[in-house]
Amino acid sequence: MKRIFIIFAALLLTANISAAAPEEEKQKSWTFDLEPYLMASNISGNASVGRATGVDVDIEFSDILETLNIGAMIHFEAHHESGWGIWLDYGFMDLSQDTSGPVGGVASTDLRQGVMEAFALYRQDLAHGKLDYIAGIRWWDNDIDITVDPSLFPGSISKKVRADWVDAVIGARWTHHISENWHFRLRGDIGGLGLSSDFTGTASAGIIYVINDLLDIDLTYKATWVDYEEGTKHTPDHFEYDTVTHGPILGLNFKF
Repeated sequence: MKRIFIIFAALLLTANISAAAPEEEKQKSWTFDLEPYLMASNISGNASVGRATGVDVDIEFSDILETLNIGAMIHFEAHHESGWGIWLDYGFMDLSQDTSGPVGGVASTDLRQGVMEAFALYRQDLAHGKLDYIAGIRWWDNDIDITVDPSLFPGSISKKVRADWVDAVIGARWTHHISENWHFRLRGDIGGLGLSSDFTGTASAGIIYVINDLLDIDLTYKATWVDYEEGTKHTPDHFEYDTVTHGPILGLNFKF
């Protein structure tokens, strides 16, 4: 009887261990981050549309607040225990602004800028943090309507352009654990290189405050550059977009 009890106890213990292992494995297989965020954006640079070349694009956050029609920004990551994962980020702004032309006068600029990033990533654990290698695409989707004082550019009173292109991008993100609750993060990437745009790149630095296992606060400063051109200069089909979108980010990162 005693022997039977010992065998039964051993089988029960084995069953419990076997049942717990898949559950633990399931919990560790994938983790997800979903972060809606607000970026106090500034857009600086210039756009050349048709024969209206060199029209400045210099829109600060205070102007965006006054003219913003639609704004949406969200970031998503999925991480597998193997180290591999995916990264998706989308930001969209719809705004307008009156800007000075290169030789005086006024140009009315309506700008709708959408930027989407789709990256594969690989995570390397470090002694006090982690290093994420990223590679993928950055998709730009821009609609620009420019109305120029006809005294500046005769024959180019108004111009509408819809331009979208995809850039290949590679980069990395380093996260350093200052303490249990405070993390420091740096990110950089580069792309374009004449395949679509002549250049695109992002640099950011920020602090992550870990509230608990389910929620972080993201405080980051981010800048994204792009230099894109199509068509022939001084002809109606010419379009050039050479800008930097930059500003501080405030985000809430939900972890599950």
